[in-house]
Amino acid sequence: MIGKPSRILVIEDDCETAEQLVDSLATHGYEVDLALDGDQGLKLGRSVNYAAMTIDRMLPGIDGISLIRLLRDEGVFTPALIVSALGEVDDRVRGLRAGGDDYLVKPFAFAELLARVEALLRRSESPGKEIVLRVGDLELDLVSREVTRRNQKIDLLPREFQVLEFLVRNQGHVVPRAMLLQHVWDLHFDPMTNIIDVYVGRVRRKIEAGQAYPLIHTIRGVGFCVRAPG
Repeated sequence: MIGKPSRILVIEDDCETAEQLVDSLATHGYEVDLALDGDQGLKLGRSVNYAAMTIDRMLPGIDGISLIRLLRDEGVFTPALIVSALGEVDDRVRGLRAGGDDYLVKPFAFAELLARVEALLRRSESPGKEIVLRVGDLELDLVSREVTRRNQKIDLLPREFQVLEFLVRNQGHVVPRAMLLQHVWDLHFDPMTNIIDVYVGRVRRKIEAGQAYPLIHTIRGVGFCVRAPG
């Protein structure tokens, strides 16, 4: 992490989970504040300029959904990752509509939580809306939805384009399969599905056939990473 460490607010009432979250984030270079209930979380969220927040949905005092609504109504738009044991589609929709930026279902791998926090930070630090994404000699035009590599057009189906776009937006970082499933298909992770591998395989074949080097790399047991050599 370059420059001043990002400051994260963790709002979590389960002491064991809270300790693990704080330790994991601190180990990866973040400054972390902890609130053990919704009232304390609201107070800190109002008064400190955090880079991001993780918010447990079921909290003593003010619940996580109400907390986010209150902050948004007051003009506090700190990126918020909702962490909850409630994983049904309606639960996730309510959380996102209340102003949450992402939703992670318990139990979760801490590697995925870190990846999601990093994604929130990258989004919030973007200076403006991008029109063209690039990685190595690959270009994605987000307006025309056209993909080219070494100026050669590559035809992708709409869902394939979404998969590639999400991977390229997170280039250099490992993207867990669960993140792809949620952000591209808006589905919760199902360990029995191979849809992610099928689509990534299709995209890989189309963008790497006859090319000088691969761009999509499989991280065994976790997910995928897009990166160019050098």
